[in-house]
Amino acid sequence: MNPEQIIAALKTLVDDGKVLTDPADLDAYGKDWTKQYAPRPLAIVLPKTTEQVQAIVQFANDNQVALVPSGGRTGLSAGAVAANGEVVVAFDNMNRILDFNASDRTVRCQAGVVTEQLQTFAEDNGLFYPVDFASAGSSQLGGNLSTNAGGIKVIRYGMSRDWVAGLKVVTGKGDILELNLDLEKNNTGYDLRHLFIGAEGTLGFITEATMKLTRQPTNLTVMVLGLADLTNTMDVLQTFLKNIDLTAYEFFSHQAMTHVLDHGQVQAPFDTEAPYYALLEFEAVSDQVMEEAMALFEQCVENGWVLDGVISQSETQANNLWQLRERISESIAPRTPYKNDISVVVSKVPEFLTEIDQVVTEHYPDFEIIWFGHIGDGNLHLNILKPEDMAKEEFFDKCQQVNKWVFDIVQRHRGSVSAEHGVGLVKKDYLQYTRSPVEIEYLRGIKQVFDPNGIMNPGKIFDIGG
Repeated sequence: MNPEQIIAALKTLVDDGKVLTDPADLDAYGKDWTKQYAPRPLAIVLPKTTEQVQAIVQFANDNQVALVPSGGRTGLSAGAVAANGEVVVAFDNMNRILDFNASDRTVRCQAGVVTEQLQTFAEDNGLFYPVDFASAGSSQLGGNLSTNAGGIKVIRYGMSRDWVAGLKVVTGKGDILELNLDLEKNNTGYDLRHLFIGAEGTLGFITEATMKLTRQPTNLTVMVLGLADLTNTMDVLQTFLKNIDLTAYEFFSHQAMTHVLDHGQVQAPFDTEAPYYALLEFEAVSDQVMEEAMALFEQCVENGWVLDGVISQSETQANNLWQLRERISESIAPRTPYKNDISVVVSKVPEFLTEIDQVVTEHYPDFEIIWFGHIGDGNLHLNILKPEDMAKEEFFDKCQQVNKWVFDIVQRHRGSVSAEHGVGLVKKDYLQYTRSPVEIEYLRGIKQVFDPNGIMNPGKIFDIGG
């Protein structure tokens, strides 16, 4: 079939012929937040039901049409980029909350439900959906699950996969599967949910998910501490974890905070300048917990780990302190940052970060390095800012060399080249730094089972041929 015939056929498979071909739509739906790849999709199709998704996949199999999933398009690994004439399957119109079970504390959602939409629904029903990140206002549930998104509260609540009671998927062969039937206990062989979670749409498309909810946290309180040294991040973390259940433990450098302050709308937490900062969040369920937190803070100061600090006295102040961390990506965006999302086990974080910082600074002293991340779960975000007088193409070429050095260190520390944004196109060439050759062959075998014609998000994570 030629492109015109493919587009005409797609229009018969969805309501109101919801197939977009306008250049502005192709650009908007054909990419995510990565900037290395120019979008070039053939068309955008917006189904409204699982059955319509199935019809699209079956058509694609019959006619060898490559499909790329598109959710909120907030990813940073080019997992949702259509750069080779693919058809983009966008889930914006599959955005309904279908069912809520108060007794089971579960809610069944279509894949296009926005994270914040789910969070608000849970709150309106006296419950809590704890997976949270800066893009919650635009990221979609299907995309979150396809990359197993983490965010700021993993230290307490875990990753997206920990909140999935059941899935409905359309496989690459065009079959509809209902996985786990929302059961808490179901030991009947392989749990296929967890193959589709984190698969980036390469095995099939998630169309519905039943998500677990939990109780709402009580009096969330935020503390921002100025650290004397990078290694003190672990000293402070271990001190607090022995006594208080943290809901978040975040980290950012002074350079990162400087960009946030220059960006406006946020004030410095205190007058003392520190090289690094830690943000702790916990439930202050009683005066005793607050007293314990203050005693731990004083202990950290006495040990020389903390130079200064502040603790929120209201929900508004807690939210304002969070802005110091959550506005970092927004504040550095004009500088065309090259982002790396990496992780190691928590105990190795200071040594790991110091090694990487030294290597990049030595080879590219003119590059400004911005560090922040979910340090409580070992996840660091390395951001290298483009010098203003350097062309984007030259900058990204130099960053490819940085990648080699960074991932050598990741491999030596038995870490991950992608902690929470997936592999996509950006990390595909570096998958072997985290996965063994034998393991990658097993991954290819799994894809062959679910997507024998290779139409599902082709070229992402790994190439089929080796």
